[in-house]
Amino acid sequence: MSSATKVGHLIHGELVTTGSRSQPIYNPATGEATKQVMLADAETMEAAIASAHAAFPAWRNTPALKRAQVMGRLKVLLEQNAEQICQLITDEHGKVLNDAQGELQRGIENVEYASYAPELLKGEHSKNVGPSIDSWSEFQPLGVTAGITPFNFPAMVPLWMWPMAVACGNTFILKPSERDPSSTLLIAQLALQAGLPKGVLNVVNGDKVAVDAILTDPRIQAVSFVGSTPIAEYIYSTGCAHGKRVQALGGAKNHSVVMPDADINNAVSALMGAAFGSCGERCMAIPLVVAVGDATADALIAGLKTEIAKMKVGPGTDISNDMGPLITKPHFDKVSDYVAIGVAEGADLVVDGRGLKVAGHEQGYFLGACLFDNVKPGMRIYQEEIFGPVLGIVRVTSLEAAMALINAHEYGNGTCIFTRDGEAARYFSDHIQVGMVGINVALPVPVAYHSFGGWKRSLFGDLHAYGPDAVRFYTKRKTITQRWPSAGVREGTTFSFPTNR
Repeated sequence: MSSATKVGHLIHGELVTTGSRSQPIYNPATGEATKQVMLADAETMEAAIASAHAAFPAWRNTPALKRAQVMGRLKVLLEQNAEQICQLITDEHGKVLNDAQGELQRGIENVEYASYAPELLKGEHSKNVGPSIDSWSEFQPLGVTAGITPFNFPAMVPLWMWPMAVACGNTFILKPSERDPSSTLLIAQLALQAGLPKGVLNVVNGDKVAVDAILTDPRIQAVSFVGSTPIAEYIYSTGCAHGKRVQALGGAKNHSVVMPDADINNAVSALMGAAFGSCGERCMAIPLVVAVGDATADALIAGLKTEIAKMKVGPGTDISNDMGPLITKPHFDKVSDYVAIGVAEGADLVVDGRGLKVAGHEQGYFLGACLFDNVKPGMRIYQEEIFGPVLGIVRVTSLEAAMALINAHEYGNGTCIFTRDGEAARYFSDHIQVGMVGINVALPVPVAYHSFGGWKRSLFGDLHAYGPDAVRFYTKRKTITQRWPSAGVREGTTFSFPTNR
């Protein structure tokens, strides 16, 4: 491939395409390799880290208002360039364009929240905590920070991380997914156009070489990660072992409980989007429905079968399509294998989306919606994260039984309940062991001024992503206690522990 098709790195404000290692980027709708992404080596990583380290002192001392103004200008640029950004997302990820637009909008909301940094970083002040003694706290930046982001949201998830990190006065090294990096890189270039100084944000594309450099280099103080649980565990343990603050969001297996009194038509409509939107490649997707009562399950299956039959599957560039392709051929094969595993394990495959061919895109990675009934705990399609358009129905006899299943699962990312019963909804939200809960809302993704994160093996670390928790994650508190003795007054020595008396 020519050098024009290479996707490189952004280091100290410059695009860099040097290096000896690369891999292809595919268009999932056609199966064709369209670009070549350069993979960072040790020399590339050193250049990025050194740039961020050198840029930190000046950026740290830049007034918070000026840092926030960069975020304000970036928000405008993202809106002005939304069409190009979303086209890149669809070309490399495959999701339908209007889904890409929704992703970008949620990312822009986080940029806007980061523009409130002067308010968020004010700290606290108390006068006369003791005789003529004042005390206050400050939120100071950590230094060089880093983020490792997944393929399913190449615009949104990076915008969960670095805007708040740099608004708080840190510098940042971003390693996006090497499968669909172009939109991420374009957004970083727009940040430079918005006034972000060189070196404050560096983007490196790569694989384990880049990840391990981020996790082990002593100049990097904090690492944020979103991805699968096995990798999250590795990120968390390795980063912590090297003295870093680490936040690692892992996998999910989200359950939706549907009660007998629920509005079935509304539940079906919500579950269609939650299960099959973005081809199921979302950590907040709903791959399991726990139906309370056989009548509820039968009504759901009838409704879902009807709606699945109406679905249009095809390239994401056509906004009339409901679902695009999976991102890569290996991921397509993995999800297809899970469907075969579900059949072998005894679940009833009500709708089989395998074998789908899209005219004019026969080499694309298209898998139709798949629907299982009589899924049981212990089955791999129940336990494991599939990350594809596969929805399973689990039948139980009571809300208590449904909640017991959810609370027993190793993941605790998101869940929801469909019901008209306020008492049941309140009991569910109070007692379910899951980090994000929806009441008649299938995708309870918090808005930018709240924080995102699960429980159990869905999150490693003490703080959730974006929102108020992001300010705490990307800063360290310093508390100052100050006293100015009156001139000419000599104070006696005291050996007792100081009090406010």
